[in-house]
Amino acid sequence: STGSIESSLAAEGILKYGGNAFDAAIGAVFVSMSSEFALTGAFGGGVLLGMENNSAPFIYDFFVDCPYAYNSNNEFTNIEVDFGSTTQLFNIGKGSIAVPGNIMGLLQVHKNHGCLPLPDVLKEAIDCANSGITISSYQSYILELIKPIISHDQSSKNLFYKNNKLIKEGDVFKNPAFGDFLQLLTKNGSDYFYKGDGLETILKFLNRRSNLNKTDFLDYKVFKRNPISLEFNDHTIYTNPSPSHGGTLIIFLLKLLKNSSLNHIEIFDLIKGMYLSSKVRNEICINPDAENEIENVLNKETFKKYLHLFNQSGTLDFSSEINGFGSTTHVSILDKKGNAASITTTNGEGCGYIIPEYGIMMNNMLGEYDLNPFGFHKWKIKRRLPTMVSPIIITKNSKPEFVLGSGGSNRIRSANIQVILNLLINKMNLEDSVAAPRIHLEGDTLFYEPGIKIPNQKIKDIILNAFDNKNLFFGGVNAVSKKSAVGDNRRGGYGIIS
Repeated sequence: STGSIESSLAAEGILKYGGNAFDAAIGAVFVSMSSEFALTGAFGGGVLLGMENNSAPFIYDFFVDCPYAYNSNNEFTNIEVDFGSTTQLFNIGKGSIAVPGNIMGLLQVHKNHGCLPLPDVLKEAIDCANSGITISSYQSYILELIKPIISHDQSSKNLFYKNNKLIKEGDVFKNPAFGDFLQLLTKNGSDYFYKGDGLETILKFLNRRSNLNKTDFLDYKVFKRNPISLEFNDHTIYTNPSPSHGGTLIIFLLKLLKNSSLNHIEIFDLIKGMYLSSKVRNEICINPDAENEIENVLNKETFKKYLHLFNQSGTLDFSSEINGFGSTTHVSILDKKGNAASITTTNGEGCGYIIPEYGIMMNNMLGEYDLNPFGFHKWKIKRRLPTMVSPIIITKNSKPEFVLGSGGSNRIRSANIQVILNLLINKMNLEDSVAAPRIHLEGDTLFYEPGIKIPNQKIKDIILNAFDNKNLFFGGVNAVSKKSAVGDNRRGGYGIIS
């Protein structure tokens, strides 16, 4: 299950050709860099949660780093995007670019866990870049949303405009420069772009208007980590650990529900859990240079304090609003050998410029509100940014039962949690679990889709923002099990059983 039909078909083809779940997932991600150009990219970041032959899960963390130093000459510009039901601010420009990790991480996963040669894995991605992708209605909607970003510079207009008009549904999007980039990648590996001649092209493009320098690329590392986990209703939930904030906060909220005095979970309980998760994050995470600070939300005394707050009855007071759209996409693959791959990748919304030689827009992670909770350009040491990216594998009897994850910035954790509860508590099937209406609490605003009944009598000082239809704002959970593959239609997802 992926974010587009092209990516899912590419994954299916790789599996049929003899590849495993890791080959299929990596091939799908590279196709998505064309079919979901606005959501992910080669110079963004991501995380893979995997299981090999039903063995213990592992994490590959290739999310973005903040640079070593701040450049006072960096370009940093804010723009506004209108969702119809809400508007949100974004920051773009070369000063918004963080140190990327996608290509290094994806190729390292392939080297360690794939079974097909890399050219076979990337063949469909190269073909899609060269031959083109027909723009879907969903991708057309996304491009229209981020029009202020992709019209920021002529380099982007050259790629996304035809006859002075933004490409739309039914148009064919071609990016032969990206096809050439992928050919270089298959020939030279990722080191070419972190240590070799490819890096010189990137640095020339940055033109000293970013915060990145050569050392940032030379020192970038992919980290293999142990996932964080929780036993929950006869299953084990695995997800992304610290320094990610998303995975730890998902476990924190689910642990509140598990250890509470509730007989059953209602909407108000979920709202309360979301509220306390944000509250504990704000209380614990106070030092921008303490990379693993988020782990402390699960300390015995801290958790005991918040469990007590959760079990108290009464109304809730709410804090101020936080921004963040979340141009992110997710791939879930499960194969017959017990290999499972759950990969979430992102490019932010993109920095607004295309590297012409590569056909790639670099990320704007240093301009993402949720990744920079202390303010922009406030770091003092090089560190991973505190992503909400949280791929998930749920096992039963030590075998993968559900593989899932979502795009959506701060909505990643709320989307994932609601699907998990639908599966494990409400006993819904996978399709219904993903399709069910969602809520999301963002500061003092509660967003919700049609079909949700809000318990107004228990909530005060909150802004209610009702959406008329299901919306990409609430994430895009792409999920698979042994019998089902479901793509979230909120974000154009597509599932295939083969």
